Amino acid sequence: MNARVEPQLLSRLSNRHLDALEEEAIFVLREVAGAFERPTLLFSGGKDSLVLLKCAEKAFGSGRIPYPLLMIDTGHNFPEVTTFRDQRAQELGAELVVRSVEDSMRRGTVRLAHPGESRNVHQSVTLLEAIEEFRFDALIGGARRDEEKARAKERIFSHRDGFGQWQPKAQRPELWTLFNTRLQPGEHFRVFPISNWTELDVWQYIEREAIALPSLYYAHQRPVVERKGLLVPVTDLTPPREGEQVVTRTVRFRTVGDITCTCPVASTAANAGEVVAETVAADVSERGATRMDDKTSDASMEKRKKDGYF
Repeated sequence: MNARVEPQLLSRLSNRHLDALEEEAIFVLREVAGAFERPTLLFSGGKDSLVLLKCAEKAFGSGRIPYPLLMIDTGHNFPEVTTFRDQRAQELGAELVVRSVEDSMRRGTVRLAHPGESRNVHQSVTLLEAIEEFRFDALIGGARRDEEKARAKERIFSHRDGFGQWQPKAQRPELWTLFNTRLQPGEHFRVFPISNWTELDVWQYIEREAIALPSLYYAHQRPVVERKGLLVPVTDLTPPREGEQVVTRTVRFRTVGDITCTCPVASTAANAGEVVAETVAADVSERGATRMDDKTSDASMEKRKKDGYF
């Protein structure tokens, strides 16, 4: 005979799990503040960075986050997200530093193979230039291990050498939550406080904490075309190709990034609770369902990370 689990018990168990994840994230955020001289928090205005920002508020108090927020802008970001990013930073009274791939293009450090090439992969160059400009020694990001195989290999405190590169076979052990934060001149760390969270954890936390998000994360009407199993949004940057039929679908974005490589999914979820229910039933990973640039082997995440990507 199967015992019936009361909803209140499930809620308590869920909250206990989220409390543990939140506690770990807050510990890591405070450890960065104590161990490094010039840290920064990578803030795109996306859901994971907003969850991270909420943990930072709890770690230090509203309006007292002790490091600036950094955004690497491709110039092809959804305006709903960049507007929300600016608004949220202003509400917190946080310093927001924005550096653009377009600036790197003007300097000649980024050169596109053709005008329509995605700028997403080129963020690495602009990021490394920002690190050199501000001499950042720790960059806090919202990456999670469940997102992609290469991310699953990475430590919470991920060492980068003097060239900003990640060496997956030379990572430092993190036994008993003891982090080795020693740096040589020119080196830095990428730090991922929500490494152990899943997409479901993120959405449950968003629901519990009533975290506001850009409207793109919830169901809305959008013209799209079907391409290689993805719903590609129809925009000036991603026009339909010859022979493709434009249809209007009810969709939401599971992740938001560069317009040229980010796709929505069919969805009627209008709030965080409904997204939680959809996430439980999902059988395709977040990036697998939404990212055009992850479909090609020459754009593998591991290669990008070795070159300095987030």
